[in-house]
Amino acid sequence: MSSELLVDVGEDPATAQLGQLELATIDDQRWPNDESVLGQSETDLSRRFDAGSAHLPWDHPFYDIARHQIIEVAGDDNFGRKVIVFNACRMPPQHQLDHHKLLMYLKGTLDQYVESDYTLIYFHHGLTGENKPSLGWLRDAYREFDRKYKKNIKALYIVHPTMFIKTLLILFKPLISFKFGRKINYVSYLSELEDVVKCEQLLIPARVKEYDDKLRASVKPSARPPVSPPRSPPLPNQVFGVPLSLLRQRTPDGNCVPVVMRDTVGFLTEQGLEIEGIFRRSANVTLVKEVQLKYNSGAAVNFREMEDVHLAAVILKTFLRELPEPLLTFQLYNDIVNFASVPSDSQATVMAALLESLPEENYTSLRYLITFLAQVSANSDVNKMTNSNLAVVFGPNLLWGRDNAMSLSAIGPINGFTKTLLDQQHLVFT
Repeated sequence: MSSELLVDVGEDPATAQLGQLELATIDDQRWPNDESVLGQSETDLSRRFDAGSAHLPWDHPFYDIARHQIIEVAGDDNFGRKVIVFNACRMPPQHQLDHHKLLMYLKGTLDQYVESDYTLIYFHHGLTGENKPSLGWLRDAYREFDRKYKKNIKALYIVHPTMFIKTLLILFKPLISFKFGRKINYVSYLSELEDVVKCEQLLIPARVKEYDDKLRASVKPSARPPVSPPRSPPLPNQVFGVPLSLLRQRTPDGNCVPVVMRDTVGFLTEQGLEIEGIFRRSANVTLVKEVQLKYNSGAAVNFREMEDVHLAAVILKTFLRELPEPLLTFQLYNDIVNFASVPSDSQATVMAALLESLPEENYTSLRYLITFLAQVSANSDVNKMTNSNLAVVFGPNLLWGRDNAMSLSAIGPINGFTKTLLDQQHLVFT
């Protein structure tokens, strides 16, 4: 990741007060009192982010925040970590946004994922003198995110950094721990994010894309980075990113369950059921790529030789996420997102009817996966992976919209559907 300055200070509207900031140390700022109201709503947060809630209605406490799509969840990155995206350009002017509530909304998002490894991506372009929050709010925001949130964040990527944001981080250096500081990465161009996550799943705002194009055009062609890394042509035995129907056709015995799922689930059933936090940890990205390459080249993979349950867990999630169409299919997207409105005494019947409409390979693979996850949950006293925890991990890997990214208003119902499926799998799969 490059840390070169992208624009001159004068070109960045958010640097209007930069001169004044440079003259003051962190201790000189007029911070609000520590008796902030930021910490008083923890109980309300868990209620307001109920995994089974439907799309946020207009009278929901967080509707005025959610509608701006400032914060989004974008599946897993290339390391098997959940991706949380913050879009500065979607922040309205200060007087139109309750920054306290924005912080609560961000915490509510992270609360669903902080027990797992996760990545934050912050798109800085679009932060201006009109919509940027106060330094006091930033100070309180950092302090509000205690060890619970910082422990499992593996990286913070600041995309299109400016002199303002870099100076701000220097000012905040006394507050930022050395360990957390090492997790901060500057990303000069969108193409550099491909090393971390597939950009098409991020639903990047058009303004950010246009700004990236402008930056690229401002440098000499010889020094200009590629728009995106060159993609290798699909291999004859490609497994990842291939439709389930094609994988089934290639299998000599016509097995509906893909070999990647059989290999990973078989190994994890033997050695992963009692591993605490299974499916919450990331894996070595080099090993992940090596295993993917083996599968895509038609070679056999033996996880027992590697003896890494977290690697097998990441490979399983990666396989599901890279399917061209999710396991639960785009066709069922609206039914699943609105499933919470189904009366509880009818949910098993309705769910069974929905799933029976899936193609045979999807239905069989889903039943195979859910049966295994029921075994994982049965050992939750040891591995700490209850149905609720498994739903948060697997929901975004079983279903997503056609645009790949999901707002919180959709991800909650998807996770809720997944939890219900795990709770009632013995009634749904007959």
